[in-house]
Amino acid sequence: MEEETKNCKRNNNVNTAAGCGGFYGLGFIGAAIYFISQAASFGAGLIGFLKALVWPAFLVYELLKFLKL
Repeated sequence: MEEETKNCKRNNNVNTAAGCGGFYGLGFIGAAIYFISQAASFGAGLIGFLKALVWPAFLVYELLKFLKL
């Protein structure tokens, strides 16, 4: 029984999570560059950086609003 549990833990596929992490990373960099370049002051740049951290939430919110769900 214990050996079966170890085999299951070894067979976890981590490659799919890495793809999503890469997509999020590129999106974060792009969003950070966009928001910071639009900033007129240091405070606005800081807010832009924080927005870049949560850009997927904005995306999903706007998509659900568009689909009227």
